[in-house]
Amino acid sequence: MLLAFVFAATWFNSTAMAAHLPGLLQAAGASTAVAIAAGALIGPAQVAARVLEFGLLRWFHPLVSTRVAAAAHPVAAVALVSFGGPAAYAFALLHGAGNGILTIAKGTLPLALFGSAGYGRRIGWLNAPARILQAAAPLIFGAPLTTWGLSAIWLTAGIGVASFAALLALRRT
Repeated sequence: MLLAFVFAATWFNSTAMAAHLPGLLQAAGASTAVAIAAGALIGPAQVAARVLEFGLLRWFHPLVSTRVAAAAHPVAAVALVSFGGPAAYAFALLHGAGNGILTIAKGTLPLALFGSAGYGRRIGWLNAPARILQAAAPLIFGAPLTTWGLSAIWLTAGIGVASFAALLALRRT
């Protein structure tokens, strides 16, 4: 249940940011050009984080890298709220890096925790809530963003902190 929550929560955040990143960064004070340029850094940050996962983080249990990845978005949110538009690039890099590692973790962490027996079925059940929240994320996050502006980031930051806390509750097997 904890792992299904983590995947649902983190993919909610990922999809909400994919749909609303330029508007969020502009609400923080970034210009349109900076918001678009920062958004263009998400993909390279994801790839760089996956290279880091393959290189350095592969020596650690997947739970460690997943915890680091889950913490990336809340840290990015604090930076964005604290420094405004000038932190747009840092936000994009941190959020993208966390998202990149989470893409790998959703396959490796269940395998490390539960083994290979019934892996396909388990992955299906673990990812079902994530798929539902992914579909709803643009609408769910768009409403607070429209109403609250930059303060809407606290919604996704709180979800990220809850994901991190759930990962802290998980133990290696």
